[in-house]
Amino acid sequence: MAGGGGRGEKLTLCPQLLGDVQPNSNRSAFLRCRPVARIWTVVLLLGTCLLYCARVAMPICAVSMAEQFGWSKRESGMVLGSFFWGYCFTQVFGGYVSDRVGGEKVLLLSAAAWGSMTAFTPILAHFCSQPILSMTLARFLMGLLQGVHYPSLASLCSQKVVESERGFLMSTVGSGSYLGTLVIGGAGSLMLDLYGWQSVFYVSGLLSVLWAYCMWKYLLKGEGPIITLESLGSSGAQSKLTKRHWLRLLKQPAVCAVIVTHLCTASTFFTLLSWLPTFFKDTFPDAKGWVFNVIPWLVAIPSSLFSGCLSDHLISQGFDTASVRKLMQFFSMGVSSVFTLLLCGTTTFPWAVAFVSATMGLTTFSHSGVSVNVQDLAPSCAGALFATLCSCAGVLMVYFSGYLIEATGSWASVFALITTVNLLGLCTFLAFAEARRVDIDSTKVRHHNIHI
Repeated sequence: MAGGGGRGEKLTLCPQLLGDVQPNSNRSAFLRCRPVARIWTVVLLLGTCLLYCARVAMPICAVSMAEQFGWSKRESGMVLGSFFWGYCFTQVFGGYVSDRVGGEKVLLLSAAAWGSMTAFTPILAHFCSQPILSMTLARFLMGLLQGVHYPSLASLCSQKVVESERGFLMSTVGSGSYLGTLVIGGAGSLMLDLYGWQSVFYVSGLLSVLWAYCMWKYLLKGEGPIITLESLGSSGAQSKLTKRHWLRLLKQPAVCAVIVTHLCTASTFFTLLSWLPTFFKDTFPDAKGWVFNVIPWLVAIPSSLFSGCLSDHLISQGFDTASVRKLMQFFSMGVSSVFTLLLCGTTTFPWAVAFVSATMGLTTFSHSGVSVNVQDLAPSCAGALFATLCSCAGVLMVYFSGYLIEATGSWASVFALITTVNLLGLCTFLAFAEARRVDIDSTKVRHHNIHI
């Protein structure tokens, strides 16, 4: 179980969780089968990839849609930002349900829903007399449906993966976000030029639905997507966390530090994700879309994997877990801000791509920092707690960035805002972050689901 093995020894199963499975069930054999655990890791990676293909479809197509429908920067910001209004509503609910019925059920149902929503987006745009309203509503619903994804992953990881290997798993699955942005940035840009913006939504939406079907059919064997009221009310570690205990948990300085830091890093990441395609189009109108939509995310993928391997290696070598989390977050929010500030000055297209690539590559280190720290602090309720971290992240900042661009006519104000928010989150994390358990009830959670 120690993390000192080679890369081929990752994703060790938690022996204390094997007792949750009946000896005569087929699942006990499944749990001891490492290749199946690896298959599930790849499946979750692919699911996160498709999640971001669907999520980034709108930012990729925003410029073309704004030209077709006559949107201003402020209106584009309203459409892009409406995603996060929906995103914050289902965060807590997704974590709550995942902690009780199993993250894979929530992931499956939500993927089928947001995949269908993505595929229907062009239809909504053309059959509504006010496209700005229909697209704002569509993005709100997308956020509503995708909001459960990461709380479900956090719940799944905290209960099934040991501390010394969480960094690798989360960074591997988290790299799917950059892979998805890379794929939709390259293939989406080509489809945008050849077939129009509608094709980007059709392809990414249908592929997501196909992924959900294959997961249900071949990995869950046609079982698992039904969530009953009985399962929601079942007794487990979570059910013993009363309101009073939650208040005590949220009064912990380390928990508050994680909430503030994750809010900051999520806000800045979503702002960059939403506005970078427009930044390059405005600043370098003759540049090829596939270049600036691909290269930064091509850098982010190996960077994310490297950060996970590095953090797990340091912990396995005896370094303090809290210090490792802080080091990863320093790279993510501190060093990346240096390259973000360099974008404020006059620069050429190659240098702009290089600075953005460095920024996005270093930002991925948060998967081994604050994103994993919530599982260190409260593994028995990581799904619900993770939800509080992301709530409202990016809602105001994405919209406010559009306002700044229109009011000042300069992108430097946006990059300065991103740097300021990053430094605020970093200082909070360095000052108060810990890695010891602070959740009230450490009783094991019994889930009839997939153990990784």
